[in-house]
This record gives sequence, structure tokens and C-alpha cells, in this order.
Amino acid sequence: MKQTKISDAELVLMEHIWEKEGIRAAQLVQLEKEEMGWSRNTTYTLLTRMVEKGIIRREDPGFCCMALVSKEQVRAGHTRTLIDKLYEGSRQMFLASFLKSEKISAEELEEIRRMIEEEEK
Repeated sequence: MKQTKISDAELVLMEHIWEKEGIRAAQLVQLEKEEMGWSRNTTYTLLTRMVEKGIIRREDPGFCCMALVSKEQVRAGHTRTLIDKLYEGSRQMFLASFLKSEKISAEELEEIRRMIEEEEK
């Protein structure tokens, strides 16, 4: 799977695009004005940059926004960056730190075990 890393501001827009594929830029302008206090120019600048980066595709008429990357690709990219930055690239160190610092229910732990077993196959 291709990993993709996007900025926090781009992630705000992507959440809406993933939620409502084909959303018009004008609708995003209104949403971000209400939710983030962004100006029209800020939203359009981000959208234009996202088109240039290949994160979204613009469809006309109406500047409809179509996602070119999945949520999973973005999660994978950010996870890889986090592990590289904070855990010297070690997934083992990351997982050990996570397990020590987080309260994990028995059900969650069982699900983690199941996922590990699936990866081993």
C-alpha cells in the first residue's frame, strides 16, 4: 500500500472529502468557515495545493473534490513518520511504548493478538 503524509490542514479537508465524495469546493469553504474560521482564500489555496500534490482530483463543473488517497494510506504514512521520528524506526519500540502507556481492555488485547496471528500466516 502506498503511504501518504498530508498536513494537518489538508487532513481537515480530507475528512470532509472522504465523508462526502464529490463535495464541491464551495461547500468546503462554508464548512471550514464555520468549523475552523478559515477564509475562502485559505480553503481554495489548500485545495489547489492538494490537487497539485495528487491528493485530490478536481472535477468540473463546480470544482467537485474527489479523493485520490485513502484514509488508510494517510494513516500508514503518518504512522511510519511517527515511528521513524520517535522510535528510531523500530515498530517493536513503538508497540512496547504503546502497551506500557495505554490502558488496554481484555477485548482489545485479544484483537491485537488475533491481528498478530493473522500477520504470521
